[in-house]
Amino acid sequence: MPRLKTLLIHEDPKTRAELRSLLDGVPFMQVLGEAVTAYEAMELLESIAYGALFLGTDLPGGPSGIELAQMLAGRKHKPALVFVSDSESRAYAAFEQGATDYLLWPPAPGRFERTLERLGEFKTRFKEVPEPSEPLETANQEESPDEQDEHTVQLPLEEHEQESFLAALRQAWDQTRTRTPEIDKLAVNQDGRMYLVPYHQIIFVEAYEDYSYVHTAGQKFLTSYRLKNLEDRLKPHRFFRVHRKYLVNLDMVTEIASMPGSNFMLRTAGKTRIELPISRRRIAELKQILGL
Repeated sequence: MPRLKTLLIHEDPKTRAELRSLLDGVPFMQVLGEAVTAYEAMELLESIAYGALFLGTDLPGGPSGIELAQMLAGRKHKPALVFVSDSESRAYAAFEQGATDYLLWPPAPGRFERTLERLGEFKTRFKEVPEPSEPLETANQEESPDEQDEHTVQLPLEEHEQESFLAALRQAWDQTRTRTPEIDKLAVNQDGRMYLVPYHQIIFVEAYEDYSYVHTAGQKFLTSYRLKNLEDRLKPHRFFRVHRKYLVNLDMVTEIASMPGSNFMLRTAGKTRIELPISRRRIAELKQILGL
């Protein structure tokens, strides 16, 4: 059974060490990281879907723990918040932000067990981020044994969207432009391990609620990045938003195929293929862009 991924956010390393020791061996919890400031915590929250946070009420160098809780208030899968403080003065504000518990530190004998009971109750209600539903439309065709794990997503493109897409493709594939070295990477988490995925290895990104799935040629990573944030980050690296749910790496366009109805289909690489229909009246422009 999946455990609650837990982040410890406190300026005092001794307090973090004591929390880690108390949580060690709790069967339904897994500590996956520590942070000192709210900014560090937000960076980790962008790459790991945490289910529980232990956080100080007053954090250094920026937003407080209470303000961090306010920043998380709009998330659909909001983690449990356990505030850790040496004073009761912020308890009301913490519970106003939906705190699961408020711990005076160090806790009195037996008090931490009550916190674990509350977290256990929270876990029964906490919705782990599920796998996304079936693609919008899967091609109905016979597949070879090597292709049985492949999926095809067919996305409609309106006329004005085709214009924007072709313009973006032309800019991305302009051989006269100087390209930046492929050194940029995206931090993603898989089974508690942090991976740095080079941008050029990403084929496409798929939105799912407040999260997104990053697809490479052989893997799919669940991240807590929102698609809009990734669009802003990856657009300078030749990524294009072809649909409200999909962000495609234009360097991964691999094939042009003729389709029924005087359409042409432009495909991307990977086990999950994104097919983008291009009308016949625009195929000449597309071929010119691709140098065909």
